[in-house]
Amino acid sequence: MCKTLIILILLFDGTLVKEPLEFEKPVTVADCLMFADDHREGIAVYKDTKDNTSGWYLKDGRGTVQGFICEWFEKDLRPCNA
Repeated sequence: MCKTLIILILLFDGTLVKEPLEFEKPVTVADCLMFADDHREGIAVYKDTKDNTSGWYLKDGRGTVQGFICEWFEKDLRPCNA
């Protein structure tokens, strides 16, 4: 069961930021990834520029969403996607 969603954000200055979002209760990996997709659409806009700058740009102007990590409970001793 997953406990935290970590959003990977690349700032325009080149810094990689890991922004954690804690779930109130454990969720499955499928639920974590569905939430991640919904959250990304809430905080970012996809821009298709037909070149290597296409991607999910944050609405606050800080940078781009690069991906997600769903963390699991340590007591499980296995990745949440296992």
